[in-house]
Order: sequence, then structure tokens, then C-alpha cells
Amino acid sequence: MLRHGFIHDKLDIKFLILYIMARVASPIDFHALTELTMCDDGVDYFEFAEAVSELVETGHLTLENGLYSITEKGRTNGTACESSLPYTVKQKSAVRLAQVNGVLRRNAQVRACVEDRPEGGYGVRMELDDNTGNLFTLELFCGSQEQAERLATGFRTQPERVYNDVITALLEGEKAAKFPEREK
Repeated sequence: MLRHGFIHDKLDIKFLILYIMARVASPIDFHALTELTMCDDGVDYFEFAEAVSELVETGHLTLENGLYSITEKGRTNGTACESSLPYTVKQKSAVRLAQVNGVLRRNAQVRACVEDRPEGGYGVRMELDDNTGNLFTLELFCGSQEQAERLATGFRTQPERVYNDVITALLEGEKAAKFPEREK
């Protein structure tokens, strides 16, 4: 079968996978790895899937809880071979990696989890971090799991809005305490 891209065989695909995995911000699932690797028309999906499996078997990648990450062996071997990847493939990978890494970094900074409470009901814990550490943690009691899940989803969708609304409410409360309205 004639391939039109720069990647021509399974070994090239392995080099590309190691190149990508060395640059991804955190462990990724198979779907994300597929999207990142299919940046060249020469990549065959079935050879790609085999290459991923073989890289795990040989200890170049690890697979834990459905997420792939690169090992030190994979990083070392990938660095030694990355010069064989065409410049255009690296450029296409860089564009896709920038998008994925932005999402991965954001997801790492925004967390929300729902837990059963021993006394009944559910608790939802929502956390927002920046590059230096935790900015905001909010824990709420919910009467139902559905309500807790809705709050967690809402927080994950707009954590900055929740943070800003809480700060605004607290500062407005501070202003009201300093300057109470006079009775007429």
C-alpha cells in the first residue's frame, strides 16, 4: 500500500510515539495518543496500535489505569532516535501537543470529587490551583449524589467564575461590614 506521508513503517511510528510522549505534560489515554500520533498521512492506525503495545511490552511506555506515560528507557531511546523524524512531522506534532498540553495542565489545576459522607448525604470538594499551588478549596454538603455531581461538573466547567464570584461576595461583605447603611 502506497503511503503519502513522511512516516513509512512501524519503527518510524515508534519514534514518533516516543517523541510525543517525551513532550506531553502528563499521562494520556489511548485516544489522546492516537490523536497526537495521526499527524502524518503515512501513519497506519493498525501499525500504530501494535507499536504502542510493543512499546509497553519493551518497557519504553507504561500503562496504568488506562493512561500511558514514558519511562526513562523510552525517553533515552526516543532522544537518540528523534533526529530521524522529519521536521514537518515534528512541527505538526508541536501544534497538536500545545493544544493537548494546555488542556492537560488546566485539568491538573481543576479538581472536583464527590464522596459519600458517613453521617449521610454527599460531600463535594472543589479545588483550583495555579502554577505555585492551591488558590482555592471549597467543600460543600449536598443532600443527593445528583446535586453533588452537578456542582462538581459546574465547577470543572467554570472554576475561575466560581473563584471570582466567591472573592467578590467576600469583598462586598467586607465593604458592607465597614460601611453599614444608616437607618433613616
